[in-house]
Amino acid sequence: MPKLLQKRWHGYQSVWAFALLLLLVIFISVYNWALGLIGLVLVCVLAFTMLKAERRFRTELVNYVTDLTYRIKRVEGEAISRLPFGVILYSEDQTIEWHNRFISGVFDRNSVVNQPLKELLPQLPPLSRKDQEQAAAVAEVLVNERYYRLTIVPEERLIYFQDITEFATLRERYDNERLALGIVMLDNLDEASQGMDDQQRSALIARMTTLLTDWAKQYRVYLRRLSSERYLMMLDHKALQEMEQSRFVILDEVREMTADLKVPVTLSIGLAFGTEHISELGELAQSSLDMALGRGGDQAAVKAGQRLSFYGGKSNAVEKRTRVRARVIAHALRDLMQESDRVIIMGHKVPDMDVIGASIGVMKAADQYKVEAHIVLEGSNPGIDRLMERIKQDEPLAKRFITPDLALEMMTEHTLLVVVDTHKGSMTIEPRIVERARRVVVVDHHRRGEEFINDAVLVYLEPYASSACELVTELLQYIHEKVQLSPLEATALLAGITVDTKHFALHTGSRTFEAAGFLRRSGADTVMVQRILKEDLQEYIEKAEIIKHARMIYGHIALAVTEPNRKLPQLLIAQVADTLLNMTNVLASFVISERPDGLIGISARSLGGMNVQVVMERLGGGGHLTNAAAQLEGTQAEAEERLLAVLESIDKEEGLFE
Repeated sequence: MPKLLQKRWHGYQSVWAFALLLLLVIFISVYNWALGLIGLVLVCVLAFTMLKAERRFRTELVNYVTDLTYRIKRVEGEAISRLPFGVILYSEDQTIEWHNRFISGVFDRNSVVNQPLKELLPQLPPLSRKDQEQAAAVAEVLVNERYYRLTIVPEERLIYFQDITEFATLRERYDNERLALGIVMLDNLDEASQGMDDQQRSALIARMTTLLTDWAKQYRVYLRRLSSERYLMMLDHKALQEMEQSRFVILDEVREMTADLKVPVTLSIGLAFGTEHISELGELAQSSLDMALGRGGDQAAVKAGQRLSFYGGKSNAVEKRTRVRARVIAHALRDLMQESDRVIIMGHKVPDMDVIGASIGVMKAADQYKVEAHIVLEGSNPGIDRLMERIKQDEPLAKRFITPDLALEMMTEHTLLVVVDTHKGSMTIEPRIVERARRVVVVDHHRRGEEFINDAVLVYLEPYASSACELVTELLQYIHEKVQLSPLEATALLAGITVDTKHFALHTGSRTFEAAGFLRRSGADTVMVQRILKEDLQEYIEKAEIIKHARMIYGHIALAVTEPNRKLPQLLIAQVADTLLNMTNVLASFVISERPDGLIGISARSLGGMNVQVVMERLGGGGHLTNAAAQLEGTQAEAEERLLAVLESIDKEEGLFE
């Protein structure tokens, strides 16, 4: 009992009161003993009455507190049992020891005592003692089509259940109804309708519009035609997910519907989702479309937050019929060169013939306007050794090649950097040069990847081109009225085209031969090209050894894995992949080998029926539809396992071959 109740009457006040009464009795007794005796009796009776009342109060208080405690315990048990949320106590072996009535409703059972938690809640995070620190304090589970938030207290072996179905439904609805924007573009309407009269062209556009409208209605998409070849899409996230699950079959439907034309019509789609502002969505949608077009068209690019996904891309890029873009780029490059104090030209790591030839072509363009130009090169490699030996014999040309460190020292605010045969800063010979340069020009023919030099002032990215040398050759014809190439310079450019087209057998268009014709007229020596590209006998034997271990998978794919601890240069790996394509019934080839730098190199080639770029991108690499590569860490066995897993995944999703 609290002391404040025990002392409420016999504190100092009561003692002094009884002391005063006794004094009064004594005082009265002195004068009249009879009155004093009566007073003493009255004081004793008063004291007895107060003691008896105190005892009765204490008894009643104890009874009241006992009854209140019992009621509280009874109501507490009833309250816990009838709580609007669940409570579970589990044992050390993670079986249920006790639960309230709410849990019976969750699992539609009268009791789940002695049931293992993992059987009832497979989604439950770890609950063992050693995992207590890692165990999530809050988890969300789905039981009998209702959502519950679980608050876990591992040290007490206690789990609280809270029904959040309404909240989860609203959250799912919000996520599904978030806005996504897209832009649809007919890649090659002009090329496909070339030679048609107005009526035929209008009929073609009407057929395309009908097909796109039906497709949009199927996925509840608002489609608005902006021009004859451009459409705006407005859709929600759920419709976007359904489109991704269908892998944008509209791409194949459009191509198949116009297959009877000389040039089938293809679509490019750019979609964006995940930002709060519509203006940002529009910018991302346009960026996604640019990405799809930069990769050759006939595909969809979806930018959702940090995720960038590509679908389609089964056909080769359509060669442009007009040279207007080449002329515009040439004039813009001319102006940039004239405004610069010097020009630095750089290609990708482990440069090939295409890099050297294109670099020499850009340097020649700068020479026409008396602008100092240098080519960044760090060492040589087997792919360019013969060409570099020939260049060293031409002393004025050989002096134009400088090291990356010297290039960094020479750079100023007015220096122009021209990156050829790549658009990825990390892939260049010296990425620090790209970071330091204030003005960068990109000239490349590879399909655009996720990484890109975004701050470039001028980008000439044409996936239809066979090589960077072809693009540079076209620029040279417009950048100055009278460009005079030396035989060695013209030969270097022609060698770059020859290597990338496999002697004009793959990835060539009419403009490839026109560029080669211009170089031949400028003095390119085809015999020298053949001498530069001659194969070494020992290398040929090594290639034959690798081919001997090749095997066929999926009917038409040749896969060759070299012997462990055998290191081969990337060039040799690529040459083996090219050679395998010449075999009967081989539509695509993959070669895996360890490289001298310790990485595992994979070279992929195809004849166009399979998009090897998509395969290599899933492994962290990239390239073209018919020519791609990747570099992986680990062992050859691990690389082979990852490659086979990617091929199996693509085969299940959309098939490996068109």
